[in-house]
Amino acid sequence: MAENYPPRRNNNAQFIFGIRAIIEAIVSGKDIEALYIQRGLTGQLYHELKETVAEYQLTAQFVPVEKLNRMTTKNHQGAVAVISPITYQRIENIIPEIYEKGEVPLILVLDSITDVRNMGAIARTAECAGVHAILIPAKGSAQINADAVKTSAGALYKIPVCRHENFVQTVRFLQESGLQLVCCTEKTNDYLYKPDYTVPTAVIMGSEEDGIRNDIIRISDHLARIPMFGEIESLNVSVSAGIILYEAVRQRTVGQ
Repeated sequence: MAENYPPRRNNNAQFIFGIRAIIEAIVSGKDIEALYIQRGLTGQLYHELKETVAEYQLTAQFVPVEKLNRMTTKNHQGAVAVISPITYQRIENIIPEIYEKGEVPLILVLDSITDVRNMGAIARTAECAGVHAILIPAKGSAQINADAVKTSAGALYKIPVCRHENFVQTVRFLQESGLQLVCCTEKTNDYLYKPDYTVPTAVIMGSEEDGIRNDIIRISDHLARIPMFGEIESLNVSVSAGIILYEAVRQRTVGQ
C-alpha cells in the first residue's frame, strides 16, 4: 500500500538565499516549496530569475524587502526560496505501478487545503489507512514544511505527495484511469456509505472555507456527505478525511 511508493526524504531541506543560487536550485530540479521575491526588483539577474520561474511554471510571491530581511540577515539579493523537505512525485507514474502490483488504487485528493497542520494530520490518517498517494494543486495548497511533517508524525516521508499545476485535468486523468471520483461535500443528500469503495477510488476533500471546486464536483461519480446531528455545521477537514477514508477501509476489509 502506501509504503510501497515513498517519496525521497530531502535531508537538506532549507532556505536558499540569493538570485543565482535560487536559479541553480530550480534548474537542478530541486522542489521549491515557496519563492519570495522583493517587490520592485530590477536588473539582468532578476530578469533571468523571472524567466526561469516562468519556464519551470513556478509561483513566486512578491513581498516587501522587510519580509526578506526578517527571514535572513544574509545578503539575499531580493530573493529567498524554500526547498521542500520531500520530493514531489507524478501521479501519472504512481497509478500504473499500483495496478501492476495487483492492488486497488485509493487516492486522496486535497483541493486547496491551506492549513499546514490540517495537511499534516490528514497525511498521517491517509498513511495509516493505506492510501497510495495524496494529490494537491500547485497553487493554493499548504506548504509541506517542518510543521506539516511534524504534525504528520513523519507520514509525509512515507506517502507520495503529487503536486500538479493542471489540477482539474489531473483529476480527470484519475477518472480516465479507472478511478471513481467520490467528493466529500454537503451538496448532496447521499451519505458517505453509499459508494462502493472496494473499486479504484479517489476520495476528494475540499477546504472548510470553499469546499471542492465546481469543476470537480461536476465530473464526480459520487457526492457523499457525513451525517451531522449537532448544532455545529461542519467538522474539521482532517476529521472528515479520517471518517470517509476509514469507511473505505471498512468496506475493503469486510470478511478479512
